[in-house]
Amino acid sequence: MPSELQPRCAACAARGMALCGGLSEAELAALHHIGRRRRLSAGQTFGWIGDPASSCANLVSGVLKVSREEADGSAQIVGLLYPGDFVGTLFAERSADTIAALSDADLCVYPRLALEEILARHPAAGRLLLRRTLATLGEVRRWMPMLARARAEARVAALLLDMARRYEPDAGEVFRLPLSRGAMAEALGLAVETVSRHMTAFQQDGLIALSGLRGVRLLDRTRLALIAD
Repeated sequence: MPSELQPRCAACAARGMALCGGLSEAELAALHHIGRRRRLSAGQTFGWIGDPASSCANLVSGVLKVSREEADGSAQIVGLLYPGDFVGTLFAERSADTIAALSDADLCVYPRLALEEILARHPAAGRLLLRRTLATLGEVRRWMPMLARARAEARVAALLLDMARRYEPDAGEVFRLPLSRGAMAEALGLAVETVSRHMTAFQQDGLIALSGLRGVRLLDRTRLALIAD
């Protein structure tokens, strides 16, 4: 691994979850040779649907939304990407989705064609990436049933459980929500006031404990899961 990349990688919180976490030293060296760090501000787009699929990435921090255009021209969020998820489409000339940042995000970005060449030379890396990509696809598919829930409180409860599942806090541990109330509302197709009202109600009912602007502790996951169903 090139020496100038070691500090960045050593401090990467997503390394164990991302593609690079299971690569050999030679595969890592090849990957780091073509990689670069890119930061996205909340609202900034990584790629638009139908655009040339020139880049792929590993998400290091932050949350991205995956959107598709409906027949009436409106945009529908079809999934969320969390740290460790693979971003973009391999072996395709055009992007299948629009991907944008719901929060400030940090990514390791790779030119798609160069990454495909590395995968061709390192079959084990290709198999690992396939597993990672399928896992990411599975996470995205979890999102559609969540949005199909008619009740706003069910959507908010499901999102809280989803974020806790992905960030894996210990039982009873306070963890920092990766999304603001506004970003949660955007992801769920709700008004920010609705999200805040249900968060307050969950706290009053003893389901969660709020700490500051982003801190939350899930006190009763069983009841939250019943609300989310």
